[in-house]
Amino acid sequence: MNVAIIGTGLQAKRRCSAIQKFPDDKIVYVASNNKDRAETFANSIGVKNFGSWKDVIKFGEIDAAIICSTPNTHAEIIIEYIKYGIHILCVKPLTKTLDEAYEIKERLIKSSTIFQCGFNHRFHPAIIDAKKSLENNEIGKPIFGRCRYGICGRPEYESEWRGKSTIATGGQLMELGIHPIDLFRWMIGDIKEVTSMVATSFFPMHPLEDNGMAIIKTENNVICSLHASLTQWKNLFSFEITGTDGYLNVEGLGDSYGTQKLSIGKKDYVAPFAETVTEYRGSDKSWYNEWKSFKESVKENKTTSGNINDAIQAMKVIFSCYESAKTSRNIIIRNI
Repeated sequence: MNVAIIGTGLQAKRRCSAIQKFPDDKIVYVASNNKDRAETFANSIGVKNFGSWKDVIKFGEIDAAIICSTPNTHAEIIIEYIKYGIHILCVKPLTKTLDEAYEIKERLIKSSTIFQCGFNHRFHPAIIDAKKSLENNEIGKPIFGRCRYGICGRPEYESEWRGKSTIATGGQLMELGIHPIDLFRWMIGDIKEVTSMVATSFFPMHPLEDNGMAIIKTENNVICSLHASLTQWKNLFSFEITGTDGYLNVEGLGDSYGTQKLSIGKKDYVAPFAETVTEYRGSDKSWYNEWKSFKESVKENKTTSGNINDAIQAMKVIFSCYESAKTSRNIIIRNI
């Protein structure tokens, strides 16, 4: 496929590295709202063509676009590209508002565009194997889930676009927490109820939160907890599901989060400390696996893993968490 990259930040760099591993795909255009950044990034990856996201349409010959710009720009870009049948992989969160997300869904229904939201955590090897263990009933029926996801925020984080409420869709519940929310939905079931609290405790980025906690309940009455933090001074990812017959625990995401590993243990009243631990060493493979999955969906004209409904429902859960935090009450979520 001929691919256009919209955006020049870290997410764009990660996706470019993945695409370049596939000989039948070629990045042919780099777009940014800043022409100098577009040119610099294009030169760094050996691409001759650069400009604005609108110039991508004028250029033509584009099969797919990866949207790595800020959330407040996504809706306009995606809706325009759908008109031209361009397949789309868009970073999370999908849009700034739910109304924009619903509009995109309506446009997709009437189009031939294949769409995928960038829930790359689905494609980490440990998560893939954890999902398989659940499907194979290795730990029985899920009872509860728990996730702690934190990063050490950079100095003056509040000056970046992620620290500005006019650009970002939300604080750390939206920025980090949307991934475990998606994983809980994907592995256990749709979420029907949330209770949440948020705080802006260290970084001066109010009304966005640097810490958010949520208790969720799925449609099959599995309760899960989530803590998303910008003040985790040592980066941390810990994702657990305990079932009637055992448990699974994914620790780490590679790189600064530490070696990714999956621990699976069985309920055993006599020897409760025996477990199988698999380590997944080397570089982060989620970006490669994500692009491979997207390619297959385009080739086979099938629904993606992380489709428009997944994108909308994950946003709905987080927005419901914000409503809960604001009103100090449980929020019941109605599925789309």
